[in-house]
Amino acid sequence: MEINRVFIAGNLTRDPDLRMTPGGTAVCDLGIASNRRYRRQGEDQMQEETCFVTVTVWGRQAENCNQYLSKGKQVVIEGRLKYDQWADKESGKNRNKLTVVAERVHFMPRSSEGGSPQSGSSQGGYSTPAEQSSGGESDGFPQGQPFNDEVPF
Repeated sequence: MEINRVFIAGNLTRDPDLRMTPGGTAVCDLGIASNRRYRRQGEDQMQEETCFVTVTVWGRQAENCNQYLSKGKQVVIEGRLKYDQWADKESGKNRNKLTVVAERVHFMPRSSEGGSPQSGSSQGGYSTPAEQSSGGESDGFPQGQPFNDEVPF
């Protein structure tokens, strides 16, 4: 059995970068910073580490990310890992990069934007997996269903 599934929540480190393929498909790159707080054994002080992740979003979701997201916004990404390898043109050295290909992008409202995720307000622009999987390609916005923040693990 093989599973390639990623869930990551964090803040955008830069504004979305939208481009179009020659065939007219939208592609958007996002930079995400996800923080982890922990306490080392035997120490009282909390430690923090930050993981920086590059996320690639395709299609209508890419266009929505470009339109509604900006640096500092909170998102939850559901997707898969992709490993790329190439030879650097200048140095000839082998390079590699691990990225996340987004299947769903959930826009999270900040408390200062008003409304809570449970309120069903579309002000924050979040979406749920049920909304994204029903009826083909989603525009990334709620369709009258409340946000469910329970993680199934």
